[in-house]
Amino acid sequence: MHSFFRTILYLALSCGVSLAEEAFPAKLIKAARSQVGVTTSYDPEYVSLAYPMGDIPRERGVCTDVVIRALRECGHDLQALVHQDMKNNFAVYPKIWGLKGPDKNIDHRRVPNLMTYFKRQGFSQPAGEDKARFQPGDLVTCLVAGKLPHIMIVSDKKGSSGHYMVLHNIGAGAKEEDCLFDYPHTGHYRWK
Repeated sequence: MHSFFRTILYLALSCGVSLAEEAFPAKLIKAARSQVGVTTSYDPEYVSLAYPMGDIPRERGVCTDVVIRALRECGHDLQALVHQDMKNNFAVYPKIWGLKGPDKNIDHRRVPNLMTYFKRQGFSQPAGEDKARFQPGDLVTCLVAGKLPHIMIVSDKKGSSGHYMVLHNIGAGAKEEDCLFDYPHTGHYRWK
């Protein structure tokens, strides 16, 4: 009987069957990493999208699209989640763009809206100087050039800095880079 179980285990592992569910942070990182080399350009163009699950062509996008696509592969559609929350709570979201109501085509692709949504969902992590508080799969927002909102996913790989790398699109397509602390942080979130 013992060899029977060993044979089953061997067959399961050799066929790629996992005996335990892959942890969410690992799934998120894997989904973000799969965009590297596929999303090769940065394109902030406003586009009318299908709803729900709308997306622009995968070869282009912005920083938020890396997060949106990775979360979708993990079963969470930020387009629908943010749109529904904005429909019900529009007054608590930023008014930077002069909109009179939610827009399912773009709201989930804007970093300040994601920051608001993540905070409202209880995903915020305490701010602080301790660099060890960042974990693989965390979402980090920052300001590039002191004014451009940006979002990144913390990788499970460390760079030459000794810190975790990030998965993001900062202008030349999806990349995995060692720049977690290159820009001033504006938020730190952990999906629950």
